[in-house]
Amino acid sequence: MVTLFQELLHHQAYAEASLLMAIRQHEVASRDQELRTLLHHVLVAPRFWLHLCRGLPFSVDAEDVVPATLDEIIRGYRETHTQDNAWLQRLEESDLVRTVESPYLPNREVFVRDALIASLSA
Repeated sequence: MVTLFQELLHHQAYAEASLLMAIRQHEVASRDQELRTLLHHVLVAPRFWLHLCRGLPFSVDAEDVVPATLDEIIRGYRETHTQDNAWLQRLEESDLVRTVESPYLPNREVFVRDALIASLSA
């Protein structure tokens, strides 16, 4: 199952990079605030779940700030994928049934495997 998650997240990174490069090549799209806001959300939603899996703090206030440029958004995607890929390479099958907690999901049991699924569908 870990291999499947690794492959799915690798494909997600490839697809997002392709999309971002296509947007970068289109002058009007690359400066569009509404599009940047949407791209930022597409990045932040899975980041929440992956931060939760990795045991990292997640600040909604900090993550809610939309970067001012497409280049900053692209940098955020690259950094996120690099960090998540490194974590996934160390992931063991037994980690998938570990539970994670978040103040944003009070009294809710979430397994790492479920959080990974949510990160792929966010």
